Amino acid sequence: MRQVYLDYAATTPTDAEVVSAMQPFFTERFGNPSSLYTLGQEARAAVENSRKIGADFLGAKPKEVLFTSGATESLNQAIKGVAEARGMVNGGLKLINGKAPHIITTLIEHHAVLHTCQHLERLGFSVTYLPVNQEGLVEVRSLKEALTDQTIMVSVMYVNNEVGTIQPIAEIGKAVKEKSKEIVFLTDAAQAAGYLDCAVDQLGVDMLAIAGHKIYAPKGVGIFYVRSGTLWIPQQDGGGQEYRRRAGTENVPYIVGLARAMQLVQENKEEVNNRLTHLRNKLIKEVLARVPRSHLNGSQEQRVPSNANFSFKNVEGESLLLMLDQEGIYVSTGSACSSGTLEPSHVLTAMGLTPEIAHGSLRVSLGKYTSEEDINYFLEKLTPIVAKLRETSPFK
Repeated sequence: MRQVYLDYAATTPTDAEVVSAMQPFFTERFGNPSSLYTLGQEARAAVENSRKIGADFLGAKPKEVLFTSGATESLNQAIKGVAEARGMVNGGLKLINGKAPHIITTLIEHHAVLHTCQHLERLGFSVTYLPVNQEGLVEVRSLKEALTDQTIMVSVMYVNNEVGTIQPIAEIGKAVKEKSKEIVFLTDAAQAAGYLDCAVDQLGVDMLAIAGHKIYAPKGVGIFYVRSGTLWIPQQDGGGQEYRRRAGTENVPYIVGLARAMQLVQENKEEVNNRLTHLRNKLIKEVLARVPRSHLNGSQEQRVPSNANFSFKNVEGESLLLMLDQEGIYVSTGSACSSGTLEPSHVLTAMGLTPEIAHGSLRVSLGKYTSEEDINYFLEKLTPIVAKLRETSPFK
């Protein structure tokens, strides 16, 4: 049976060139970067060279680039670190002009951001969750209206992980800094790094998070960018690694692998984006033409080349996913059923979809190994499966 992987937004296979770059640091050049002897200093040199590659990728200074275990840790470090530095004193809440410190984010963020903000709410912080329009876009006007004199941080994701919508990060960053240069602006760039320009000065961000496994590096490594002068408190204590801002012995092989993956993204971005845009457009056109009562979720124009998210009326998304799996096709559903809850996607409901329609959603995400034959096979299997599910559906 043919195997077709169309869930690159969930994770990517580690590129063979990345594996090759990592290999010596497992068995030959395995030294601890903090050790003073030659083996350790070879590892140190590899880490610092990787840091420079990461800095070049972001248009940043090397000392502004920290290596973490992934985007979730980076986002936690950012939000909790700024909250502690700006909004707390002696373990308690630090009021600003008599009011609670204020954070702004959106309703469609990854749970790494949403759950962290909810944690801070329980500590007394005020949090505004910005709505989005039907395309999943944040309207800058609503952000400006939400900014207050108590706002210490704004966190808006660059690309949404479910529907692929690209947010106007540079415009948002400008609005934030017009209100106050002291407000820290964070973006989750996990889904953007493989396809979009992540130059931090152009985006106007103070903090940024990247996950290695979204760009063909291994799981368990990421980048946390912190602009020089940004007031925050590191959240992981211990040794003096990462310029005393993220304790713990550096994961040298994975850091080297992440750096190589970033180089490959830069080298191949234009070709990959052009090819995936063609495949994505074909996929969207054919699904909407072949499958009655189907709908594209998210923006047609402001969308990364790799993402297509559909809703199918009177179809349960998880059933659709499982039947496609039986045909060797691997995709994701917008429904959260697989996590042990019957709640629909918070992203789709924030965009105005009813829970019933949101439960019938399917995310198809492409990657650099996706072929036209893969898309054709998916289209061939999708239509009869949807028809079969509708035959047994209690809703017509």
